[in-house]
Amino acid sequence: MKIKKLNIIIVLGLIATIGILIAQLIWTYKAFTLEEKKFSQKIHIALLEVARELYKSNGHEFLAKDLIQRVSNDYYVVNVNDNIEPKVLEHYLKTEFLKFNIITDYEYAIYNCESDDMIYGKYISIDDDLAPKKTIEFPKSNNLVYYFAIRFPQETSYLISSLQFWFLLSFALIVILLVYVYSIYTIIQHKKYSELQRDFINNMTHEFKTPLSSILLASNYLSNQDSIKNDSKLETYTSIITTQGKKLNNHIEKILNIARNDESALEISPVKIKLFPFLSEIAEPLKLKHENLKIEIDVNPDETIFADEFHFTNVIHNLLDNSIKYSEDNPEIKITSIRNNKELKLDFTDNGIGIPQKNLAFIFDKFYRISNKKSNEVNGFGLGLFYVKKIIQQHHWKISARNNSDKGLTISIIFPNS
Repeated sequence: MKIKKLNIIIVLGLIATIGILIAQLIWTYKAFTLEEKKFSQKIHIALLEVARELYKSNGHEFLAKDLIQRVSNDYYVVNVNDNIEPKVLEHYLKTEFLKFNIITDYEYAIYNCESDDMIYGKYISIDDDLAPKKTIEFPKSNNLVYYFAIRFPQETSYLISSLQFWFLLSFALIVILLVYVYSIYTIIQHKKYSELQRDFINNMTHEFKTPLSSILLASNYLSNQDSIKNDSKLETYTSIITTQGKKLNNHIEKILNIARNDESALEISPVKIKLFPFLSEIAEPLKLKHENLKIEIDVNPDETIFADEFHFTNVIHNLLDNSIKYSEDNPEIKITSIRNNKELKLDFTDNGIGIPQKNLAFIFDKFYRISNKKSNEVNGFGLGLFYVKKIIQQHHWKISARNNSDKGLTISIIFPNS
């Protein structure tokens, strides 16, 4: 069901983004067409004014009917039907184009009826240094005697420059679409790898549990045999098999739980817990197991929290177990609590080897283990602290780690006041 919903969201998002992009491109095209029409209208009016001035300078009556022909998008013919002085024409063109804010390159030529040819072609550039030096060739128009032609070779680029906002917006939408597609591709790939990893872990652990159960069953049977009990070496070996088998079984169960809990949130059932007796109860068996272990609990006897008893027990056990494993000689752990108006902070401080500063931010990641001599000696899969952080997050608490100034590591759990 979740995969189906994800696919629907992806498809709808993709359709919406493509729809917006298509709409933007249509708007941009319409804006370009409108701008082209406005430009043509301005040219038409400006050329009419130029023709009017030419008639006026020659002392003739101005006739505006069928005066201007638009041959193509950037090419116009003005049928003045009167004598045209090149310098006068150029002056009026520059004046009227400036008046109508037509700031782009253009080229013009005048028809000579005596030679039956277009003469005096000239390129007018807004940047005189870029004006081409080549001779301009204009096609002749039939049935016209006194006329001039004008072409705007940079019209398209001029119109595009006036629509920079629209094109930038379209470009931004294309970039957003590409980022969206890439993000979706990354999510799908990540989900695919995550599912493969989970399936592999489930299959692997289940395959291990069958032979492991047989090993534990056989070792328990052996340990109850009189011949084994009477031989100290055999009893030690049998005990090692049983102990290591149970440890391996715990590791497998932990991996299965992590893989299972990745699919859905853990079920949390908070109850009221008195911290001091709760911590003491977890610490005592560890002290018996490790002769040189010293655990000091400096917590207010009346301090209480609301937590899932089973999972919180695992959290404390994991933190203490890590401190013991990564201590070189005589492990010393101090648990202290500090409460203020906003929160309660529980610190676990040890005298272990600490964590290199560059690795500190990753210690709660799944399967993350630091490669050093001590880590190689300690068995594990890098799941303990990942499980701890997952439980902390499920309770809406916070967890952090820092190296001590002298030696060891301090891990802090912060319980916001509810």
